[in-house]
Amino acid sequence: MRFRHRAAAGFATLLLPLAGLVGLAGPAHAAASATATYAKTQDWGSGFEGKWTVTNSGNTAISSWTIAWDFPTGTSVTSAWDADVTNSGTHWTARNKSYNGTLAPGASVSFGFNGSGSGAPSNCTLNGGSCDGGTTVPGDNPPSAPGTPTASGITDTSVKLSWTAATDDKGVKNYDVLRDGTKVATVTTTSYTDTGLTAGTDYSYTVQARDTADQTGPVSGAVTVHTTGGSTNPPPPPGSAVKLGYFTEWGIYGRNYNVKNLVTSGSAARITHINYAFGNVTGGKCAIGDSYADYDKAFTADQSVSGVADTWDQPLRGNFNQLRELKAKYPNLKVLWSFGGWTWSGGFADAAKDPAAFAQSCYDLVKDSRWADVFDGIDIDWEYPNACGLSCDTSGAAAFRNVMAALRAKFGSGALVTAAVTADGSSGGKIEAADYAGASSYVNWYNVMTYDFFGAWDAQGPTAPHSPLTSYSGIPKAGFTTADAIAKYKATGVPANKLLIGIGFYGRGWTGVTQDAPGGTATGPAAGTYEQGIEDYKVLKTSCPVTGTVAGTAYAHCGSNWWSYDTPATIGTKMAWARTQGLGGAFFWEFSGDTSNGELVSALSNGLS
Repeated sequence: MRFRHRAAAGFATLLLPLAGLVGLAGPAHAAASATATYAKTQDWGSGFEGKWTVTNSGNTAISSWTIAWDFPTGTSVTSAWDADVTNSGTHWTARNKSYNGTLAPGASVSFGFNGSGSGAPSNCTLNGGSCDGGTTVPGDNPPSAPGTPTASGITDTSVKLSWTAATDDKGVKNYDVLRDGTKVATVTTTSYTDTGLTAGTDYSYTVQARDTADQTGPVSGAVTVHTTGGSTNPPPPPGSAVKLGYFTEWGIYGRNYNVKNLVTSGSAARITHINYAFGNVTGGKCAIGDSYADYDKAFTADQSVSGVADTWDQPLRGNFNQLRELKAKYPNLKVLWSFGGWTWSGGFADAAKDPAAFAQSCYDLVKDSRWADVFDGIDIDWEYPNACGLSCDTSGAAAFRNVMAALRAKFGSGALVTAAVTADGSSGGKIEAADYAGASSYVNWYNVMTYDFFGAWDAQGPTAPHSPLTSYSGIPKAGFTTADAIAKYKATGVPANKLLIGIGFYGRGWTGVTQDAPGGTATGPAAGTYEQGIEDYKVLKTSCPVTGTVAGTAYAHCGSNWWSYDTPATIGTKMAWARTQGLGGAFFWEFSGDTSNGELVSALSNGLS
């Protein structure tokens, strides 16, 4: 509650007009008898909490203080407490409140603020002089970021970290070593051995330099370390790539796609995991999505995996029983129950309010005695934490991490806990809105939804591949590619082998298009069997054959329609790329879009073998 009260008070402060601040107390005397130091006390990706501390290092009392500094473009103060903060462009000024301006010799006072962006302050002055107590230099820049640490000598309980030195106009005094965002040591050298760690655990390390005035510079890049031993939340081991497909509960209706189709197409023999979609999220709890499809519908003998018809009095029918029969036929196949999705992600806002209660409800449902043997874990499809999908979520940057931590704590180390996550690799995009790096220590892997980047929701175009592997000249939005998304997750500290590349077994298309190459104008979405602007691969391969490729994805111009979709050839290219990136495997949405002989699943499986 303290944090919220301070934030609220700070907004009121920032709303004061500049003219109203003219009468505030000015500098009492030169800064030779005082210093000002800065620290970033919290960092949640898209924002942070900062703190300035003023110390009277002289022999006489100070009656008032004023700190001024510059932030780079894109970084700003959004709220503050215990000081009046104003700005002129990128130059910021903080003046004492009426109650904390006087400082006796040796005394200190601090004020804090919330900020957006990731920049560090520079050109700091205190009462007109240098923040390090000097009188001749008008400002003192903070040090640069040290090099990203490298890890060596990893054991069950320790790791040695080394990094290249930071630079500073007055000299670097020492370095703070941060483990998972929390300072664990301050050293004067460019190496440190961290001990007392837990076996088989992921840790993220960064380093921050401090100059002779105790100003801290920007945090270095992060390195993720997985200690040896243990078995908690392991990513897929090398050589055993995850090959995962989504099975939709509603596919048994109009699409007439049953669990048995996984057998007859040969797909079940080529995959390692199935995500069953979707369970609902409502009232802060996991809930059944479609009870009839899930556990009530009776399948006839010809529809059943076992070849035996369901009876009216058997304990479990529906898709759950069919998945049980599938696992009996393919004992190494794992099944996860996926909750949320585009339609039901609005329920995660309530779940985030009490993650432990949410996790308990999910555990109780997934482990229900009627079907506990069917599921090997849980998948969370939250679209999107602290960002907008069908609805906008304002749970905060830490909410996703908190939910995943609660699920891991409840399900234990033996269960699979995974999540489908955004592929928005743009600057300031959805990846930056939540703590995916922090949450990664609780999950086995992330399904990065590297599709649906572009589509006929932009009815007039421009036409563009909905699942580009890389950027290309004329791409409608920078950062909307598979490569950008994977690179961004890696940069935040998510291990590469906890990332799965996503493939859509469908195309997205426009009509009213005259241009063959991408970038053409359109009049609206092309007709689709189930939804405007979208069509299964099994239909498009013959109704609108490929006419070209761009950025690792195929496109097709037939008549006035323009479609983009993946083929066995482009999937092969993407799987080869995934291997070079050290990714944990691949997944796809969803089985029923493939041909009856599973040619896309074959391409994905072969490409990862």
